[in-house]
Amino acid sequence: MKAQKKFIVITGGAGGIGQACARVFKNQPIILTDYSQQKVDETVEKLSKQGFDVSGFACDITDKKDIEKLTKFVAEKGSLKAFIHTAGVSGTVKDLHKVYTIDLVATELLVDAFYKLAEKDTVAILLSSMMAHTVPSNKDYDDALVNPQALGSFETVSKFVNKDSDLMYNFAKRGVQLLTIKNANKWGEKGARIVSVSPGVIETPMALKAMEEHPERMELIKNATPLKRNGQPEDVAQLIHFLTTDAARFINSTDILVDGGVIHNIKKMG
Repeated sequence: MKAQKKFIVITGGAGGIGQACARVFKNQPIILTDYSQQKVDETVEKLSKQGFDVSGFACDITDKKDIEKLTKFVAEKGSLKAFIHTAGVSGTVKDLHKVYTIDLVATELLVDAFYKLAEKDTVAILLSSMMAHTVPSNKDYDDALVNPQALGSFETVSKFVNKDSDLMYNFAKRGVQLLTIKNANKWGEKGARIVSVSPGVIETPMALKAMEEHPERMELIKNATPLKRNGQPEDVAQLIHFLTTDAARFINSTDILVDGGVIHNIKKMG
């Protein structure tokens, strides 16, 4: 009997970090998903020409039915080695509800859906952000962040962000970290792991847009970074690859910063 293929599923697969993640899994079968069918097709074609075993599936990650179609597609092709969730939006969209829904609610929808495919040694890796580390623990909003689908969750968190979509992004990404803790025991019963990774300023198209909108702030962060540079998508992708291997088999329910050490200096700035 032919062994089942073990797939790496990457959301936001057409994006900067998503594509970098795909490239570090050259020797494994990959399923890329993104919102735009055109972008999915273009990315799959590009990687296929370079010798990758890759297929694609367009998915609206805020839509439960679309997510069900995605997980069905994955299940029909093989088993789940890793679920890598890089899809998201930044505060530049200037819409609190959109940021909360895409960055946090959709994350929980995906975690719940892919849990059904998880098995021993499967790992879920969720992208948070270094900015989540600027949001202190507070029961008043943490209860809402850890239950983003609950009635009134968005309204509760909104009270703390002063109509600032960048601040909502920080809160939503804290919620992503809290989801790894919430789901650890459940995933652990299957012998599976769930972790988050918090990138700093990574030079992706999304970050470059933020640099255009806030050039002074972005330059300030770069100068405050002990390594005196911004990150590259590969800096995140290589860590994510490590987290899917047996070498990381005891790393679970935690967050790993990939920020060049800058968050500690950002916190001092206030």
